[in-house]
Amino acid sequence: MASSPVPAYSVDMTDVAEDLSAPNPDSFTAMEHGTKPQWEYIAKSINHYNEGFVDRIMETLKELEDDASGFAVNRLEHSLQSATRCYRDNKDTELVVCALIHDIGDMLAPYNHDQYAAAMLQPFVSEKYHWMVAHHGVFQGYYFFDYLGLDKNMRDQYADHEYYDLTQDFCHNYDQNCFDPSFKSMKLEEFRPALEEIMGNGPRKSIYKK
Repeated sequence: MASSPVPAYSVDMTDVAEDLSAPNPDSFTAMEHGTKPQWEYIAKSINHYNEGFVDRIMETLKELEDDASGFAVNRLEHSLQSATRCYRDNKDTELVVCALIHDIGDMLAPYNHDQYAAAMLQPFVSEKYHWMVAHHGVFQGYYFFDYLGLDKNMRDQYADHEYYDLTQDFCHNYDQNCFDPSFKSMKLEEFRPALEEIMGNGPRKSIYKK
């Protein structure tokens, strides 16, 4: 099973509470009153919970299957087509994972879904891919914003940015064209190894990482 995205602490407090997922009756009621042993036990419990991180990502992606919002395929299929195209073009694993997750915020952050996905990915991926995901909402607007009374060239504000071409390429080749009902996409479970590699072994950067 994958290790936790937060640093593990070598502390044994299993005598405090047998079930690490259950409320701890010996814990504090306000953070300011917490002790070092209590916080070490909490860190251990968080580590235990985070062992299921990739499983929770998979379950959230599955929920995208429940909605199509007028498109020719549902949101999960769109994400699978995006990731499949990246995989078949021999893109690196980070980009494949970003493609799979880029629209995971559609359910809970419909007005800034790009920022939602980028926040999830930031601890695990390089700066360029984080920027790409964070701005793909603006860049994909090139293909339809004018039909909604918006500026289709909104992406031009980033014309001089070093990741402009990367984001433009992603949206053109791995996003705007991924609504094809006849496309033979890979199954979600086939992407689990990629998720485990990129997001299942702890973050590259985090305020919780030593």
